[in-house]
Amino acid sequence: MLVVAENINIRRTKLGKAMKERNSEPIIEVAKSLKEAGADYLDINIGPGTKGGPELMEWLVTTIQKEVEIPLCLDTKNIDAIKAGLEAHKGKAIINSTDGTQEQMNKLMPLVKEFNAAIIGLTLDESGIPRDANERFQIAFNLVTKAMEFGVSPEDLYIDPIILPVSGMQDQVNYTIESMEMFSQLSDPPPNTIVGLSNVSQSSPDELRSLLNRICLIMLICGGLSAAIMDPLDKELMAALKTYDILTNKVLYAHSYLD
Repeated sequence: MLVVAENINIRRTKLGKAMKERNSEPIIEVAKSLKEAGADYLDINIGPGTKGGPELMEWLVTTIQKEVEIPLCLDTKNIDAIKAGLEAHKGKAIINSTDGTQEQMNKLMPLVKEFNAAIIGLTLDESGIPRDANERFQIAFNLVTKAMEFGVSPEDLYIDPIILPVSGMQDQVNYTIESMEMFSQLSDPPPNTIVGLSNVSQSSPDELRSLLNRICLIMLICGGLSAAIMDPLDKELMAALKTYDILTNKVLYAHSYLD
């Protein structure tokens, strides 16, 4: 399963300050620690990016990839910043993200094709958050259809069925899993799936968050999850993922598998 590290975010005080000051040292330090912890991609979140977004995204992509050999997930609502990041990126980037509205898909799918990137498609549209698995499936169908219209392979599409906080919307966790099982019927090959894992534990006490994230991750993987935006610095979370791979015979067992 693809691990996309959620940690490089402009809303984090230390990293946000480093981004604004173009101070690469704290950012590189975190990027190296995330790769060492098992991240396959780093999500680079610059927020709305309304002021100087393209220049900041280009600087971040260039700065990180100069020091750390890892692909990036470009996370902002600023489409010009997404394009600037794609132009600077080495390897296959992921765009985070489009929703299911025609306006957003028409803007972002051409960039996926032009830069041979992948894209996260949220099961959200003008109607807001879907109420059940069927509504998620309908938006996912629209995402796959639009991707194919622009010549984007379903293999380059990561559909996010939107996992919601269990503390306020407990029934939605099962709807998320049910919808992922339905997504396999969308195309051949089917699209990938991804979630923002920590959403499930939002508003829960700090001492419960890691446990909720761990159990939810395993449930989602059993339902067909391809990738997760998560915290690889959470050692217990990564241990659960490694143990799942052992028990499902994906990697060879050794007593030292957690080292």
